[in-house]
Amino acid sequence: MHELSIAEAIVEHADNLARADGTRAVSAVRVRVGELSGVVPDALDFAFEVAREGTALAGARLVVEQVTALAYCGPCGEEFAVGMPPFFWCPRCDRPSQELRCGRELEITGIDAAADAPT
Repeated sequence: MHELSIAEAIVEHADNLARADGTRAVSAVRVRVGELSGVVPDALDFAFEVAREGTALAGARLVVEQVTALAYCGPCGEEFAVGMPPFFWCPRCDRPSQELRCGRELEITGIDAAADAPT
């Protein structure tokens, strides 16, 4: 399960960001996970619970925004969901798409300070 190493990296990075901002306790870490990132959100959430123990994020929850994979068709200008398993064929003009617009994201988008923690 590679989600554990990803969760450990998220905890480490979020902890560093929180410290740099003067935050002592974190209530939530917000992440975006693309449909084609290869990360299973439920497994990442479980791994985050394990990785956060003993850190400033011990009481934090992981808030996952799932990002649908979208492709763009240059010839007709259509943007469409590729689905799972991914299918990069334009439903409008029946041509293959060469451009993936989103769906591979794996990024921290925010860190929420705990309300009762001094900053």
